[in-house]
Amino acid sequence: MKSVFDFGLNDWELWCSERGLPRFSAKQIFQWIFQKGGKDPAQFTSLSLKIRQALAEEFNWKLLEIDSHLISRDESEKVLLRTADDLLIEMVIMPYDNRVTLCLSSQVGCKRGCTFCQTGRMGLKRNLTSGEILGQLLIANELLLPKDRTVTNVVFMGMGEPLDNYDEVVKACRIMLDENGFGLSSKRVTISTSGIVPRIAQLGRELPVRLAISLHSADNEKRSQMMPVNRLYNLEALKKVLIEYPAPHRLGITFEYVMIEGVNDRKEDARRLIEFLHGIKARVNLIPINHFPGVEMHPSSAKRLQDFQTELTNCSIPAPVRYSRGVDISGGCGQLAAKREGELHLDPRVLHRERRRSVLNVL
Repeated sequence: MKSVFDFGLNDWELWCSERGLPRFSAKQIFQWIFQKGGKDPAQFTSLSLKIRQALAEEFNWKLLEIDSHLISRDESEKVLLRTADDLLIEMVIMPYDNRVTLCLSSQVGCKRGCTFCQTGRMGLKRNLTSGEILGQLLIANELLLPKDRTVTNVVFMGMGEPLDNYDEVVKACRIMLDENGFGLSSKRVTISTSGIVPRIAQLGRELPVRLAISLHSADNEKRSQMMPVNRLYNLEALKKVLIEYPAPHRLGITFEYVMIEGVNDRKEDARRLIEFLHGIKARVNLIPINHFPGVEMHPSSAKRLQDFQTELTNCSIPAPVRYSRGVDISGGCGQLAAKREGELHLDPRVLHRERRRSVLNVL
């Protein structure tokens, strides 16, 4: 049975057309689901009883199941979600004074294998559907309802490489931006990528969202060691597509740069980064690496951070230091690996091997 959350407005228009229903019914259904967060068609009172019955009979209305819910000392919330086929993903809700940002996942795991990211140690299980992506936003808004708040900003910085799941991510984003859907501003939806060059070019043509590049080094040899994707799409190819990318001039492109002691944090590294960014309207977020089991890398010292930042700001490149939210619950940048509270200390490869063994024992 199809998930109702996988249907966009065009899908509903086709569904209504096939049943001889008026076109405006499609917009009403779409609004009930995404604008109003409806999960029970019996309550869609603006629709006829016939339509409500058809919706109930033909579609699966179940959202992702909440497996566990951890709250950080900084009030960030990490929510572990279970899919219909018993896989686990994570999202992180980060409340601020003037906004609520949702960091959501686009895949179960990730195949890119970046050395500083725990998700990559899981490997890739599968892509998420657009409905599973949007389900995270619907669940987050439900959790925020008692606080009289809703998600205002969405960042595709959770589990997975969004551009490896391009079609479903774009479909989900269109519903986020649609005034009859979630109605989010295009300035408040950010897709982060490790640098899938052909998809970056395609995204620039098709979707007006903000772009973030997970860069971490402006040296090809070093970046290839840290991020295997660089062996497919090197820095020269990446820069070419970014210069041509239609980013809003005022906002430009955000670059994420994880700061690792003795690896990519020297002044020489900063100067290479400045050279790479020449000709690009850029903002660089400097992110001290977050610890996770099995990693032997350490965050840059305060002096290294300051010296690196100074090199960039002296060249008029904004470079704020971003300390991750939710680090104590393994919810920070690079820490997501579908872990429950008692599993935060485990290497993800060990954890997921044990889970597979448990499943086999049950069978």
